[in-house]
Amino acid sequence: MHLTDRPRRLRTDGVRELVGETTLSASDLMAPVFVDATTDERVPIESMPGHERVPVAEAAARVEEVLATGVEAVVVFGIPESKDAHGSRAYAEDGVVQRAIRRITAETDAYVVGDVCLCEYTDHGHCGVIEDDAEADPTLTVKNDETLDLLARTAVSQAEAGADMVAPSAMADGQVAAVREALDDAGHADVALMSYAAKYESAFYGPFRDAADGAPAFGDRRHYQMDPANRREGIREARLDAEQGADVLMVKPALPYLDVVADLRREFDRPIAAYNVSGEYAMLHAAAEKGWLDLEAVAYESLLSIKRAGADLILTYFAEDLADRL
Repeated sequence: MHLTDRPRRLRTDGVRELVGETTLSASDLMAPVFVDATTDERVPIESMPGHERVPVAEAAARVEEVLATGVEAVVVFGIPESKDAHGSRAYAEDGVVQRAIRRITAETDAYVVGDVCLCEYTDHGHCGVIEDDAEADPTLTVKNDETLDLLARTAVSQAEAGADMVAPSAMADGQVAAVREALDDAGHADVALMSYAAKYESAFYGPFRDAADGAPAFGDRRHYQMDPANRREGIREARLDAEQGADVLMVKPALPYLDVVADLRREFDRPIAAYNVSGEYAMLHAAAEKGWLDLEAVAYESLLSIKRAGADLILTYFAEDLADRL
């Protein structure tokens, strides 16, 4: 048998890299940083090996550690000193994220993204203002329109602290328009906006909720985060955000929703981000600890698959670990 088409010819060393269709680099990655207003020392996050909560005083030093690996962008998450029904520490001038951003921007060259949500700051753990009887009645949920003003105030406070980009993640209808208008009115038209456009009500968020003390005190988030069964709805959500002024569109989680990442890549002419979430990180670590998987190899393959699906930016807990390889 005479074969004229032999794909294996292009899999040999030397040419394999030349014909590779997808490349992954440290500059594609964003690293999460957890800043804790309740501690004066670093606190390991047990469910996310290798990650810590750091005090505000060490926020810039923590970011310098990220930058040293070649990763250039960080997303700042906060654990406040107190919580209330309206998450007021999320938009306080002296809030944990605001103080951390000031330090980071003053002392480093990092590109700084502020996560704009209320769940870490509310005493009920939901992503906005809740209905009066929500705790007793699981059919009730977050008040959408009353939440928008608080998200906008949070975004403006982060921009005034020095954030280069803000990322509304509450999945409130109209959140991008509210944040964009508030930023522009406050003189921050140059601050970019990355929307969590297709954020699913996922079982993969568990370790993050431990890390940020953001678990709901009652009920769940199915009434405002997307149904994992829905693919086309992701395009609808992203289109609304794009029309309202989002500069970057994010899918969260990443690996279980690569089809949605690919859909957004085909549909939109702006950067697509994907969040390789805490559960995706933790399960690979757990398998590696059992000796079942090579951690670096599967982490690299996971991020490569996200990039291949169409993501331009990847927010991942593996950012520092893989930067040297990349």
